[in-house]
Order: sequence, then structure tokens, then C-alpha cells
Amino acid sequence: MLTGACLGFLYSGLYLWALMLSSFFKDSHQGEYQRRLYKELLRNYNRLERPVMNDSQPLLVELQLSLLQIIDVDEKNQVLITNAWLQMYWNDCYLTWDQSEYKGVQKLRFPADQVWVPDILLYNSADERFDATFHTNVLVNSSGACQYIPPGILKSTCYIDVRWFPFDVQKCHLKFGSWTYNGWHIDLQMLEADISSYISNGEWDLVDVPGKRNEQYYECCKEPYPDVTYTVTMRRRTLYYGLNLLIPCVLISGLALLVFLLPADSGEKISLGITVLLSLTVFMLLVAEIMPATSDSVPLIAQYFASIMMIVGLSVVVTVLVLQFHHHDPQAGKMPRWVRVILLNWCAWFLRMRKPGESKRPSPCKYPHHKHRPSTSSIEMNPLPGHSATNGNITYCSYHTMENPCCRANIEPVALCGKGICCTVEDADPDQKKTLKGSIPEISKILEEVQYIARRFREQDEGEEICSEWKFAAAVIDRLCLVAFSLFAIICTITVLMSAPNFIEAVSKDFT
Repeated sequence: MLTGACLGFLYSGLYLWALMLSSFFKDSHQGEYQRRLYKELLRNYNRLERPVMNDSQPLLVELQLSLLQIIDVDEKNQVLITNAWLQMYWNDCYLTWDQSEYKGVQKLRFPADQVWVPDILLYNSADERFDATFHTNVLVNSSGACQYIPPGILKSTCYIDVRWFPFDVQKCHLKFGSWTYNGWHIDLQMLEADISSYISNGEWDLVDVPGKRNEQYYECCKEPYPDVTYTVTMRRRTLYYGLNLLIPCVLISGLALLVFLLPADSGEKISLGITVLLSLTVFMLLVAEIMPATSDSVPLIAQYFASIMMIVGLSVVVTVLVLQFHHHDPQAGKMPRWVRVILLNWCAWFLRMRKPGESKRPSPCKYPHHKHRPSTSSIEMNPLPGHSATNGNITYCSYHTMENPCCRANIEPVALCGKGICCTVEDADPDQKKTLKGSIPEISKILEEVQYIARRFREQDEGEEICSEWKFAAAVIDRLCLVAFSLFAIICTITVLMSAPNFIEAVSKDFT
């Protein structure tokens, strides 16, 4: 039994050795076949020769773009930077072999500088080296089918239309074609772009990458020059710009409307307007740093900022007018009639505003007119010494005095002589006449002082009334501008922002 076990172990070991030797010889034969095949294929191969059997026939070259990532869109320099692969396919009739003669050799890899490779370049390249692709190996199978996939960071020129910024859709073209061969030598055909491995960008959404084959004829030559142009269509994501530019601008424009609600006596109306204007200027400079220095079109956000800045600038001008009305000097004159009609009547009625104190009932004559005016110049005098109260009071009459019945028709010193009897100085008794004539100069001086005081009070009341009219006009202008500027700001915001072609789509995707 031990002998059988030993024999079985010996047979299994010999079988394993046989397998190892067979695999070793097989690998060595494949390596030998590859070395021999490389030597035979490259022995008489000329990489400058176009690989066709008939030189009069064009060589079919298929081109496909594999877009991996949009790295950056430089609006200021108008350059698109992408990470992409170029996939080229053609048949090389000089690189074919029979797989039965070269066992195990199905594909070969040749450096790009050893075999013929089509000189496909990016026409609108903005790279310093122009050709920014990495030259990889060319993969060749036994039938001569060649596959060349050079990756690269492509920098291409792109016209950035900033008219609808930040709700814009940009289309950048990647134009590929042979640099030295025309359409009679290379028949360049297009394959659809591959975006299956695309990595999303934080600023741009890739919409589509359509391609088109074009043929261009020049006046100098009869042969066509084909090219394949891929159009990278991308939409800007507006969440960043909405939170950092649009919303602050709307809030600042709302602060500009508070200028009309701030009382004129606070002394901060002009300061608030100037501060808001400077804030908008700062945001305008931020937008100007991003945008290219072009005069072809004005960005949408720049139009909005300019409109809001115009509103704020006009608010500062109107505030100066309001302050001039509010602090109007009464000595400068009364309010013109047309201003009173427009502001105090029409505009006040439209804005449902009333002059302060207008709704209250008028108080009894503070300073009545000449009729029924209180006897400010009438001075009642006590009976003179030695005279009884029955002799009456002595009153100095003037054109202001209508209260005393003795002064109804006389403008001269009178005395009430007895009960209900009026008499003049001439009619009074000698003692009363002497006393009355002695007191007339003092009474005249007192009357002049009282008249001066009364006149000053009337002038002061008239000045206050004029000032109140101007202040009320200033309040009407403030309220009118608040309503007008609010409507203008709302309409301007809706009109400017809604004018963007894809505003609703951008907001629905980025803000939800």
C-alpha cells in the first residue's frame, strides 16, 4: 500500500512539472512571436507614408471626443479649459499579420512616433504649446485597425456672451481637423461625443455636446478641408450669484427706499442715500472684475445694478429737494400757487394725506380779524382818586376798540359818565378832564407796545403757517417718491430678471 501511495505522489508531481514546463515554453514562444512580429512590421515601414494601398484614395479616419470634465470657463480671457480624450480610429494596411503564424499575438502597441498617426489638432487651441494632448501608444490589431486615444487638458478659445449673465447659456466650439491633409487624403468622419464618464462642475451644468462634420472650400484650392466641430453647451448655475450678488442688491435697493421714510429733522437722509449708492458701486465693481472688457453687450446683472443705482441717485436728488422744502425760510416768500395746487391739493388727495391739525375743529379766534377783535388796545382805568365808581371808567378809543359802547362811533378818549351815559373829554367835568388829559401820553405809549407785541405774534403765526405748508409739501414729496420708487424698483427687478431666456429653469433647478 505504501508503494501505491508513493507511485501516486510521483505521478502527480510529474504532471505538475509537465504543466509548468508547457506554460513556460508557451510564454516564451509568444514573446518570441511578438519580437519577431515587431521586427517584421517595422522593417520596411515608413511613418511618413500614408497607409493606403492606392494613393488616390482617401484614408478614413473616425474621430470621437470623450469629455470628462469642464475645468474652468474664463470669461475675462474667453477661454474654455476641459479635460478630454480624443479617440481616433483608422486602418493601417502595413500593420497586419496572420494570427495563426504568430500564436497568441492579437494586439500590438506602437509608440506614436514610430507609426503613421493622423495630425489631428484643435484648431481653436489657446494653449502655449498649441497641442496639449499626451501622445500615447497606438493600439493595433491583426487586421490593421488602429486605435489612438491621446488625453489632454484642452484650452480652447470661446466667445463668452455675457448678455444674460448670470442666467446665461454658453456654447463653446471645439474644432478638430487635420493640419496638413485635405479631404482627398483623409476622409475625417465624426462619431458622437461620449459623456458617460463626465464629472459634474460646480458652476456649470453640461446640457449637451452635439457634433457636426463640416467641409470648407478655399478660393486657392479645389479640394475640401473637412473638420469635426463639437459644441459644448453648458448652462451657468445661478445659486452662487443669486446669494452673493442679486439678493444683496435687492436688499440694498430696499434700504434706498427707507430714505423717504426717514424724518427730515434727523439729518441722516443724505448720508443714508450716499451709503447705499456706495454699496451698490462696490457690487458693480465685483461684477466688472468677472466680466470681460467688451462693448458688444451689457450683462443682465449690470443692467439691473445700473437701474438700481439710477433709482438711488435720483433718491438722493429728491432728498435734497425735500430738505430744501422742509427747511424753507419763511422770509423767502410764500409757496407759489401752482405748487400749492399740485402738491397740497392733488398729490395730497391722491396719497390720502392731510395737513397736521386739519382734521381738528378750529379753536375760537386766536387772533380774530378786525371785526369783533378783542379790545387789545382798550385799557380800563380805575376811578380816579376822589371819584366814585358811579362816574364810570375812562377808556381810550381807537379803531381797534369796538367792545365799549362808548366807542362805537367815536375814536377819541371817552368816559362813562353815570349809568349808560357816554361823554367825551370835553363833556367830562373839569377834574375828570384834567386827569384824563394827563394820562393820554402814557396810555398811547402802552398802546403802541401792545400793538407791536400783537403784530409780532401775528407775523410769527404767519411764518409758522408758511413753514408748515412747506413742511407738508416736503412730506407729500417724500410719500409720493416712496410710492413711485417702490413701484419702479419692483417693476425693474421683475422686468430685468424675467427677461433672461432661462430664468425660470435656472431658478427652479438651482434654488430648489
